[in-house]
Amino acid sequence: MLMLSTVLSMSAQMVDPVHFTSQLKELANGEAEIIFTGKIDAGWHVYSTNLVGGPIPATFNKRKMEGVETIGKLKARGNEQQKFDKLFDMEVRYFEGIATFVQKIKFTKEKYLIDCYLEYGACNDEMCMPPSSVEFKKSGTANIKQEKEEGKKEEKKEKEEEESKDTTIAVVSQPHPQPSASLWQPVTKELQNFSDTPQENSLWYIFFAGLLGGFLALLTPCVWPIIPMTVSFFLKRNKERSKAIREAFTYGLSIIVIYVFLGLLVTLLFGANALNAMSTNAWFNIFFALLLIVFAASFFGAFELTLPSSWSNKIDEKSESTTGLLSIFLMAFTLVLVSFSCTGPIIGFLLVAVSTQGSILGPTLGMLGFSIGLAIPFAIFALFPSLLKSAPKSGGWMNTIKVVLGFIELAFALKFLSVADLAYGWRLLDREVFLSLWIALFGLMGAYLMGWIRFPHDDAEHRTNVPQFFLGLISFAFTIYMIPGLWGAPLKAISAFTPPMYTQDYKIIQTTVVEPKFKDFEQGMAYAKEQGKPVIIDFTGFGCVNCRKMEAAVWTDQEVARRLNDDYVLISLYVDDKTPLAEPMEVEVAGQKRTLYTVGDKWSHLQATKFGANTQPFYVLLDTDGKPIAPSRSYNEDIQEYIDWLDQGLSNLKQ
Repeated sequence: MLMLSTVLSMSAQMVDPVHFTSQLKELANGEAEIIFTGKIDAGWHVYSTNLVGGPIPATFNKRKMEGVETIGKLKARGNEQQKFDKLFDMEVRYFEGIATFVQKIKFTKEKYLIDCYLEYGACNDEMCMPPSSVEFKKSGTANIKQEKEEGKKEEKKEKEEEESKDTTIAVVSQPHPQPSASLWQPVTKELQNFSDTPQENSLWYIFFAGLLGGFLALLTPCVWPIIPMTVSFFLKRNKERSKAIREAFTYGLSIIVIYVFLGLLVTLLFGANALNAMSTNAWFNIFFALLLIVFAASFFGAFELTLPSSWSNKIDEKSESTTGLLSIFLMAFTLVLVSFSCTGPIIGFLLVAVSTQGSILGPTLGMLGFSIGLAIPFAIFALFPSLLKSAPKSGGWMNTIKVVLGFIELAFALKFLSVADLAYGWRLLDREVFLSLWIALFGLMGAYLMGWIRFPHDDAEHRTNVPQFFLGLISFAFTIYMIPGLWGAPLKAISAFTPPMYTQDYKIIQTTVVEPKFKDFEQGMAYAKEQGKPVIIDFTGFGCVNCRKMEAAVWTDQEVARRLNDDYVLISLYVDDKTPLAEPMEVEVAGQKRTLYTVGDKWSHLQATKFGANTQPFYVLLDTDGKPIAPSRSYNEDIQEYIDWLDQGLSNLKQ
């Protein structure tokens, strides 16, 4: 199950999760509203207005407005949600599903011209978009009433007071040189060449992880006892060799079809992106943790957890009363039902692990591998029922497996609770607390395997055998390995499971601080050429939550920090930097001309055109000529994978 919880990072891609429309709605008294309405994809959210010092807020920006003046500030409408964000140390407000922003205006002349845009920020649980904009341009003739001079002065005074605290931003432009053409050459094909093989490996990895999960499921205390029932069922069937082969094949295929259908059903009902969002949802993680705790208590002997006997009995009776393919399929369905209390957690881990693939292919391949791993042994027993004589009978060894599985499920329950704890900022499971509980769990598991403690369903003469001794030794060694983590040791082998390092209060081992050498692409590349060092480009944002998570969880590791500080030139490019460019840049995107006004616009355009990506965090390794030397990386807190990726870039550069 450790393998099932590890997922490769997502490959670079262009995403478009928010779709805005804009319109002008005329009101009475020469007033009107500019309305921006956005439909937001599942798993994403758009931040609201008036967020100071945090994520990218929604703002109204004027380029040219003639015969029109704004009234008040940009207003947000709809189901606005609010929560405390620990990384920003502030309350943030955002929208999911639909977001509406309205800017009220007043016509001052009959002929008017409006050239403006809405800027907004969007994030999901793994990445953030750069500041995105929605253009609105309109000109025409307005129906306005003449007002008294006194009234105009009063209204102007009120407008100036409102604009003093307004979110409206007027863009200021000054001269600035165009960027180096050679450094801005697209390298999307080169990045794809790097990522082709890893993507294939990723899909193969998912399949083989599922296959391993299927084989492991065979040894669980819910599945093993079904073997005699399977043998008994097929011993009653016709003994013809050809028919036995056909029925064994049908039985195995039925198991595969049921499990693959289950994976497809969950994915189609919730969607691959929704599965990804669910995997980081606090309440889902709490529910899954409680489910694992209940299973663990059952395996420790507190109670027997089984599905209602009437369900499996009726299906079992039906399978014996019918003939042909239907009875075999019902027998396979009985296996799935009866074994679910043990296979459920494995399936859950599998579906959550592959959910970040962002497509239906990952869950399908994972469930295919799992079902094949589970179906092969049962198909063999169905084909050769006499093999049961050589299979070990359920007994004391099965109780040992139950207890060990209970300890492991408790450890994983803490992982799921940790996700919820981080999401809500409760700080109940900080890193040292989490490690203390894991140390206690795996220490107790070692004591059980050594025969020092017993559970209610263990035999009175429960003693340690040779396999249990070696497993206990491994458990104790793992326990000792984790102890230095209480004082800040990185524990790279389990860094994907433990809470981030920034949650630890007491650290004797201090980590090295990583600071970018440059925040300008051209300047950083020029320096790298002088020094003869490769470059790591960090596309980030001041309002990017997951960028801060990567910096806190990965860049604080000593080995990562050493490589970033000594072996590379780190260039951090903030795509939400509002600093005006010295001169607006005219660029062409998909055949349409676009004007870049801010430093953030420039870096966002660089990321999209040169690297074919538009989400943050996004990391890419380049040589001094701006060519990639390794595949790109996105949000993934696996420290060892990040180190391997940095080393891969250095190795490729030498070659």
